[in-house]
Parts: sequence; C-alpha cells; structure tokens
Amino acid sequence: MSWIFTRPEGMDEFVNVRASLMEDAQSFVPFIETCTEEKIPWAVTPAAYSFNKFPPPESFPALLAEFARKRGHS
Repeated sequence: MSWIFTRPEGMDEFVNVRASLMEDAQSFVPFIETCTEEKIPWAVTPAAYSFNKFPPPESFPALLAEFARKRGHS
C-alpha cells in the first residue's frame, strides 16, 4: 500500500489515487471510506458508503457505476 495510490490485489484494472495529492483537493468529496474498524472514533467523513474493511469485490461494479453517475460520467 502506498500513500500515493493503491492497486487492490486481484483487481489489476483498478487504481485508487489519493485525492489529497491533487492540485485542487478541496473539490473532492469522499465517496466511500474503508478500514473504518481502525479509525479514530471522532474522525468522520461525508462518505456515502463506509466499510469496516474493504468492500467485497462483487460490490465494486455497483459502487463504481454510482460514483460515475454522481460525477456526471455515465
């Protein structure tokens, strides 16, 4: 795992880039948060979905489709 990006094992076509590294990070709102069983209790995000660990692989198509719809990339 990297603080810059991650490539989930078994999902070679998927790359997760950290929005905080973008030039205009203020315009990015979290869509999902993962590994929340390890988070500090007072750390809260406006993410639409929250997972104690990582989402199950079978949920990625629906999550990605909804993310694209909400961002206007249908």
